[in-house]
Amino acid sequence: MKKVFVLVVLFVLPVVAYLFFASGVNNFGKLPTLTKEIRNVSKLDAQVSFKNKITILGFLGNNLDNKKGAAFNLNQKIYKRFFAFKDFQFVMVVPKGMEEEVEVLKKELSALSTISKWHFVFAEIEDVQSQFNSLKTNLELDKNYATPYVFIVDKDLNLRGRTDDKDEGTKYGFNANSVADLNNKMEDDVKIILAEYRMALKKNAAVRN
Repeated sequence: MKKVFVLVVLFVLPVVAYLFFASGVNNFGKLPTLTKEIRNVSKLDAQVSFKNKITILGFLGNNLDNKKGAAFNLNQKIYKRFFAFKDFQFVMVVPKGMEEEVEVLKKELSALSTISKWHFVFAEIEDVQSQFNSLKTNLELDKNYATPYVFIVDKDLNLRGRTDDKDEGTKYGFNANSVADLNNKMEDDVKIILAEYRMALKKNAAVRN
């Protein structure tokens, strides 16, 4: 019996584990595309672009005091875990006139971590709305041109999310006011899209070799 047990541990369990994780890769290897080719933020600021970046996009509005909690949640739960990835960035679209308030927020965030991959883009109200509308979601900006939701944009300017979320059905964005949403859903989805691109890079490298 001991020999049988040892054989099971050494040979059978690794095979079962491999099949389990291989199944996971097949089922969850890609994050669904919800909207193709959204407006590139470079149209608002030539120094910032979605192209060839994995972007967390947010809209902070013109009342930053109401959005500081969300910004800190994002910084602690998402940014600090993934900012080391080369092509990862945060882009926050803010109405013009909020430059001083953003500087205060950046100073507060920088006390918690490096913020080199936080980018703040200032735009006219009409352009803030147009940028948001290009996402084509079921969400809306509030009266301050803000939303608690943030969005995952891939390197080809596509909005990524979930088509079969158990709570929302189609899930376009993640509520930065909710630590549970960030921990239980957004973190997983960011991992998936980063893994997707890592796998693509490995395949391309293998083809070249």
